[in-house]
Amino acid sequence: MNNITLLIMAAGMGSRYGGLKQLDAVGPSGETIIDYSVYDAIEAGFNKVVFIIRKDFEQEFKSRITDKYEGKIQVEFAFQDLNDLPDGFECPNSREKPWGTGHAILSARDLIREPFVAINGDDYYGRESFKVVADYYNNGANNFSMVAFQLDKTLSIFGGVTRGLCTVMDNKLETVIETSNLQKMSEGVSSDRDIKLSGNEPVSMNVWGFTPILFEYLQEKFIEFLNESGSELKSEYLIPSVVNELIQDGKENVHVLLSGATWFGVTYKEDKPFVESEILKLIRNGEYPENLFG
Repeated sequence: MNNITLLIMAAGMGSRYGGLKQLDAVGPSGETIIDYSVYDAIEAGFNKVVFIIRKDFEQEFKSRITDKYEGKIQVEFAFQDLNDLPDGFECPNSREKPWGTGHAILSARDLIREPFVAINGDDYYGRESFKVVADYYNNGANNFSMVAFQLDKTLSIFGGVTRGLCTVMDNKLETVIETSNLQKMSEGVSSDRDIKLSGNEPVSMNVWGFTPILFEYLQEKFIEFLNESGSELKSEYLIPSVVNELIQDGKENVHVLLSGATWFGVTYKEDKPFVESEILKLIRNGEYPENLFG
């Protein structure tokens, strides 16, 4: 089995949710969604996890999250910092918003030399999602990859969400377009784009498989982004946009891996009781122990 790393993006504050949702317990023994992702990754064969966090909550994060993983998986930390910019660039004085998921992943550039899978820290993806991507790289693949979910399995009943709508041809990703305000209707799914959606469309939930060459692309394109949008206080350098450019420029193929798992997460505070009830169902079905790392 090859080395494969899980990279978890957990530096965001969660403005809609109103707090550090990554540290919220959703399991019966105080487990977070991150705990379930790490448990599933270990079961799927991952041997290292790198967390992207903010330096100012490193100690709380270790005490509440990662100390319990000791002896089970190698743990490392990367810190997303507004001032971590290429030579010649400075962060605008009034900017508070992080630079986005592309910049978050770039912050781990000195820690990863093997295939890796990048995920969000506040999303539950299901064990199948980790297994299909681990198997892909353990079978010798060296392309980029993406685990796709069915759109109607990724919505919240409490408000609109943003998803990366995908077009796929011959198991290769052709485009991924960030689409906002997706909501389930009596027929289909509505969005802020003038398109008809059935709910069966494949979407990206930020489960990306990469090789380390990604960091070279990210550094190059981050300079382009900063030249174009670096003075804007809320501009974001997003990983789906980078991947989309690499595909359109013919630099990378992205193999699409399908997961039949139902995604869930805590976009809104009202989502939390639903997530807790879904976790309990999975425990009752024997998919998890009541105490993950006890």
